[in-house]
Amino acid sequence: MRDDTVLPGCLDTGRSLASGFPLGAQAMSVPRSSSPHADAQAQARPLDTRYQVETPEGIDLILRPAGLLPRALAYAIDLAIRGAIMLLLFLALTLLGQFGFGLGLILMFLLNWWYMVLFEVLNQGRSPGKQVIGLRVVHDDGTPIGWSASLVRNLLRFIDLLPFAYTLGALSCLMHPTFKRLGDIAAGSLVVYRDEKSQRPELPDAEPERAPFPLSLADQRALLSFAERQSSLSAARRAELAAILAEPLEVPPEQAQARINGIARGLLGSAQT
Repeated sequence: MRDDTVLPGCLDTGRSLASGFPLGAQAMSVPRSSSPHADAQAQARPLDTRYQVETPEGIDLILRPAGLLPRALAYAIDLAIRGAIMLLLFLALTLLGQFGFGLGLILMFLLNWWYMVLFEVLNQGRSPGKQVIGLRVVHDDGTPIGWSASLVRNLLRFIDLLPFAYTLGALSCLMHPTFKRLGDIAAGSLVVYRDEKSQRPELPDAEPERAPFPLSLADQRALLSFAERQSSLSAARRAELAAILAEPLEVPPEQAQARINGIARGLLGSAQT
């Protein structure tokens, strides 16, 4: 089967690489629908729920709000942890008689109201339950949750509990476009998925070398994209793409892959220094 992977960019010789291959999301071809019915189905697809905010530096920050089910699972984990802690405290404090019982009530109050707040503010918006599920709490603008917002969203939790079993909170979460409960609306907070750090693909082993002439940013991206993703290509496709890149780079075809990998390593090294 032919691999239609292509690379964005063009080299300074005037030859467009886009006609041969772009690798990456910007150059991915979108399949054309074969019928008006398919077009109608494509237009009827639901919008994604990603939440975009612009930072003061002008950078678009993409957040993924968490829905009712993952939030409920995270809360259940936190509830189980708090229940286990309170059980151990009461078992220990019963040895102190009535004084221990009174002290246990005070500790139970503090645990119920400050457990979430302390973890959210001091642990980057993550209670133990949220950490297990992969969630965190942030402000609406994507900044870390602060004391005031965390206090508001957790103090208003008793309203979300009304009339029973989190009914108001669940309805609000289901009806809000970013799945906010009432406490989140009042506090200006948002529960989002925690993005995992992505690792850059490793380049093939090659001796770093300089390009024969200065390359534009698009050309550098094209070479790096080929070097990073060639492991996912068939041998025939790698040779074909390398030959296309080799011609404007004035690289012998038999040395194309090794030389291109070397130039890519040289580009990556110069960018890191």
